[in-house]
Amino acid sequence: MAEPEQFHAIGRRKEASARIFLRPGNGTIRVNNEPANEYFGRDTLMMILRQPLVATEKAGEYDIYCTTRGGGKSGQADAIKLGIARALEMAHPDLRQILKDAGHLTRDARVKERKKYGRRGARASFQFSKR
Repeated sequence: MAEPEQFHAIGRRKEASARIFLRPGNGTIRVNNEPANEYFGRDTLMMILRQPLVATEKAGEYDIYCTTRGGGKSGQADAIKLGIARALEMAHPDLRQILKDAGHLTRDARVKERKKYGRRGARASFQFSKR
């Protein structure tokens, strides 16, 4: 049985979602048709999305193409990280335990709490005046 030449996975975080396409290559990462370092601009975000590749020592083996939408840059970077981890798991099922122990396969379910009526925000109230 021939291995598929491309692996596809979806990652989500807050309001952001990312579709990941993992192809054998030389390690280039493109996000929405831009190089990832130009799209994100901050080294910390680049470090976040490379974490699964570094943990599994597959950093230079795959080209990654991502389309992401919604949320901010930080949420998008976390969504891409989850997608890369899921795609790596599809490509190499034996890496599952390494990714799981590092916490890369866990979907961070924290989302913004809705605003409540009679309040300024989800929990914050309007300023109270006694007199």
